[in-house]
Amino acid sequence: MSKTKGFSSTSANRYSLALYELAEESNKLDKMETHSIAFLSLISKNEEFKNLIKDPTINQDILTKVINIISENSKLDVLFKNFLNFLIRKRRFFFVKQILESFIEICSEKRGELKTEIKSAKDLTQEEISKITLELSNNFKSKIKLKYTYDTDLIGGLIVKVGSTMIDTSIKNKLKQIENKMIEV
Repeated sequence: MSKTKGFSSTSANRYSLALYELAEESNKLDKMETHSIAFLSLISKNEEFKNLIKDPTINQDILTKVINIISENSKLDVLFKNFLNFLIRKRRFFFVKQILESFIEICSEKRGELKTEIKSAKDLTQEEISKITLELSNNFKSKIKLKYTYDTDLIGGLIVKVGSTMIDTSIKNKLKQIENKMIEV
């Protein structure tokens, strides 16, 4: 059996790395990252646009016109617009979300930031999030790129994931461990 995944994360990484290298050569990394974040926000907030991207029957000319209009209205840099049009021509625009997310991760990694996720049962204040970020930054001796999520399913406690390390102090996890021990007995 073949283990190919179609358009894999490796393929997305290649396109995003190409965008990174083009942006770096042009001294436009910050601008490309800002445009990528804004474009991803547009995808997540606009259901019609999301459906347009996912529709395989949409003609390339229509997609190109839409991107050109968005680029003009949003004052997107020519490099970013050309990259999006390149994805359309190569029939990879369907994967633009995955490619841009990968690009943002590459930018973060190149800056030496450590990807961190926190899930909390309590809605944390910005001050609490800042304290946690500072503490993690000191402990891991690295810049921290934090993604915070308020999760009511946790009952209590925190789940902290730093890189590949995960610390789960949630009550939900502790109850699950107790349940597993009871099943074993």
